[in-house]
Amino acid sequence: MDDVDRRILAELQQDGRLTVTELAARVGLSVSPCHRRLRELERSGAIGGYRAVVDPAAVGLAFEALVFVSMRQEDRDTVAGFERALGEVEEVLEAQRLFGEPDYLLRVVAADLAAYQRLYDERLATLPGVQRLTSTLVMKHVVKDRPLPGRTGP
Repeated sequence: MDDVDRRILAELQQDGRLTVTELAARVGLSVSPCHRRLRELERSGAIGGYRAVVDPAAVGLAFEALVFVSMRQEDRDTVAGFERALGEVEEVLEAQRLFGEPDYLLRVVAADLAAYQRLYDERLATLPGVQRLTSTLVMKHVVKDRPLPGRTGP
């Protein structure tokens, strides 16, 4: 990956709807080489896809919580069952497995506190292997959906 590829990625992170012609102009390439580089970035997995960024509050999901999950046990079957079941909870926008305690961090959205309580009681607390859930509510986003840094290395 060179500086031109990084510029292509930076431009697309700012506006994923750019045409190849617009992208080429912004990064200083003609259309054909830009298109080839774009396809290679997609093929290599550097670009994993394109999507619309939807404001959760605009679609009635203004309540957000971070949920820390401690597992009762962490054997392979329990972890696999938990992660499989977690993947079916559409209100979980992000889930990370952590080193140390707690075992997982979830980012969860709901319409309001009552909807979150139902989700917590009926879905999250019943996931396989869960020992304890600890929630903290998101007050506001200070940094959100930031593009990746344009350079790699020191």
